[in-house]
Amino acid sequence: MQKFYTESSRLDDVNKKLVPKDETIKFLLDYSMALSVIDYHKMKFEALLN
Repeated sequence: MQKFYTESSRLDDVNKKLVPKDETIKFLLDYSMALSVIDYHKMKFEALLN
């Protein structure tokens, strides 16, 4: 049992693997800035302003 408590937790290992790349962050930010959502009556239109 002692051996289990001295090892690092799985959560620490998972958090290290979930760090996004800089390219991914840049892509998402650029996409969100180019996306325009227009509400017209009860409809929503999405336009990608590229």
